[in-house]
Amino acid sequence: MTQLLRVQNFNVSSDGVAAGEDQSFDSPFGLAGAERLFAWAGATASWPRRTDPGGSRGLDDYLTRDYAHNIGAEIMGRNKFGPQRGPWQDHQWRGWWGEEPPFHTPVFVMTHHRRPSFTLSDTTFHFVDGSPAEVLEQAREAAQGGDVRLGGGVTTIRQFLAADLVDTMHVAVSPVKFGSGLRLWESPDELLDRFHLDVVPSPSGVTHHLFWRK
Repeated sequence: MTQLLRVQNFNVSSDGVAAGEDQSFDSPFGLAGAERLFAWAGATASWPRRTDPGGSRGLDDYLTRDYAHNIGAEIMGRNKFGPQRGPWQDHQWRGWWGEEPPFHTPVFVMTHHRRPSFTLSDTTFHFVDGSPAEVLEQAREAAQGGDVRLGGGVTTIRQFLAADLVDTMHVAVSPVKFGSGLRLWESPDELLDRFHLDVVPSPSGVTHHLFWRK
């Protein structure tokens, strides 16, 4: 059975920016106003951290529910895991997500500085140093037949795109503009040599870009 490498619900601004360069403990995305990129998902009925009834239905809700469908493992860059750089100074830092991370699968954190694996709830974090292809091979084995989600951040997704390893990608483009920051693209047309693309506007104001390999 084919195991896909999928980018799911990745959020960028209208000028392709997904994060800033000044990430810190107080600013996880290093970008003022980054929460605007996620507003469409947080407004849906299926948003996993919703505490009140209601929420929108339709396309946004479907894509929010699809985030975890058939995912057996996740790959992320070190910058998504946390703001520390270089050799690990604090092994007490175990990610932004508290004692119950939202992944529910093995997670492979790409870093040049290894540290021991650890488990929180039903999520085990592994810290791996290797090429995108090598890390993907490890994640596919751990996924036990499920697909692998490529969770970001921007630099990590661009590495896997450059290695031609991404099979499908969903990018939600929000109607905000940051002007500077870490860009996924200058234009989505950059990927059309390798991917088909459907562009679907949503009543929430975001435009969903759905890519699949040619």
